[in-house]
Amino acid sequence: MALKKYSLGQLLQRNNECNENLEFGASDVRGVLNTKGISSTKVSVDGRDLSKFIVVRPGGFIFNHRVHDKLGLGYNTTDNSFIFTNDYVSFYVKPEVKGKILLPDYLYIWFLRPEFDRYMLYKTYGSATLFFNWENMCELEIELPETTIQQKYVDIYNAMVDNQQSYECGLEDLKLVCDGYIEDLRRKMPCQKIGPFIERYDVRNGKNGTKNVMGISTSKQFREPTSKVNKEELENYKICHPRQIAFVQTTHNEKVFTYAFNNTDKDIVVSSVNEVFSTQEDKLFPEYLCMFFNRSEFDRYARFHSWGSARETFTWGDLIEVQIPIPDIKIQRSIAEVYSAYTLRKRINEQLKSHIKDICPILIKGSLEEGANETNI
Repeated sequence: MALKKYSLGQLLQRNNECNENLEFGASDVRGVLNTKGISSTKVSVDGRDLSKFIVVRPGGFIFNHRVHDKLGLGYNTTDNSFIFTNDYVSFYVKPEVKGKILLPDYLYIWFLRPEFDRYMLYKTYGSATLFFNWENMCELEIELPETTIQQKYVDIYNAMVDNQQSYECGLEDLKLVCDGYIEDLRRKMPCQKIGPFIERYDVRNGKNGTKNVMGISTSKQFREPTSKVNKEELENYKICHPRQIAFVQTTHNEKVFTYAFNNTDKDIVVSSVNEVFSTQEDKLFPEYLCMFFNRSEFDRYARFHSWGSARETFTWGDLIEVQIPIPDIKIQRSIAEVYSAYTLRKRINEQLKSHIKDICPILIKGSLEEGANETNI
C-alpha cells in the first residue's frame, strides 16, 4: 500500500458534546498547554456555567484556537473524561477511520512536531490576536503509511513515555522525603529568623562584564532570557556569583516566590530589579534554605506577606523576617544531599521530556520512509 495523502477534514469529526446535565464538576475542569498536553487549570471557574463546557472523553483532542507562538493542544490519553471551556475546539478521529487509516496516537505524535506549529502559524489569521480555527485544522494535509507501520512507531514513542513517567514517579517519592525532613524539623525545634545568616549583594556587571544573562522562572530556576534583553547592554545588571541566590520581588503575576540558586561555576547576571544574596555557609547552607523556598507553603507565605496596590511585592525586608528551623550545619548538609539528588533527578527528567519531544519528527519521518519503501518492494 502506497503512502496516502488526506486532509484532516476527511479523517476528523468535531466534538460538540457539552456538559448539559452537569455530569462533571469543577474538579474535572482542565486546560491545554502549548507543549501539547492537558493540565489542571489555574483559572477559577467560580460562577461559570459548567453546563456549556465541552466534554472530552478518552481518545479526544482539544485545542485553543487563540494562538501565540505555538498551538495549545491536548490529547486525552487517560481513562477519564474532562471538561474544557467552550471557547476551545474539540475533535475525535472518525470511527470509520480510527484503526483503519489513522491511529489517534500517531496523530498526536504528528502534532508534537515543531513542523506542525510552524505550518499552523502560517495558517493563522488576525492582528492583535492570532486565530487557528476548526476550518484551518481541517485544511491541513497529512501523509499516512499503513496503520501497522503507524503502530510500530507509536509503540516506540509510548515506551519512551512510560520510561520517563516511571522515572518521574521516583522523583516525586524523593521530594516527599525532602518535605518529610522539613516537617520533622519544624516540629522538633524552634524557628529562627534567617536575616542574621544571609547577606544582601548588589554588584553591577559593568562594561566588560559577563554576557551570561538569565531570567528567573516560576519553576524556581534560571532560564534563558526573553528576546527583549539586549546582551550588549548589561552594565547595570546585577551579578549572581556561584552559590548565591537571586529572587524576583513581585509576586502578583507569578503567584509564587520566584527565585533561583546559582549552582554553576560561572557568574550569572540578572535584572537590576531582582535581589541577590548569599548565606553564611557555616551556619545556613544555601541548598537547605532552597528546600524551604521550593515548598508550596512558602509560596503561600510570600503571597500573604506581599504588599502594594498596583504591584504586590515581597522585598528584602520581608525576606529577612522569614523564620525557619536552623539545625547544626552537619544536619543541614545531610538533608541538602537528599535535596541535591532530587534536583539532579529533576533536571534529568526534564531532559528526558525534551528528548521525547525531539524524537517525534524522527518517528514520523521514519514511518513515512518505511511506508514508502514497502511500496517499492
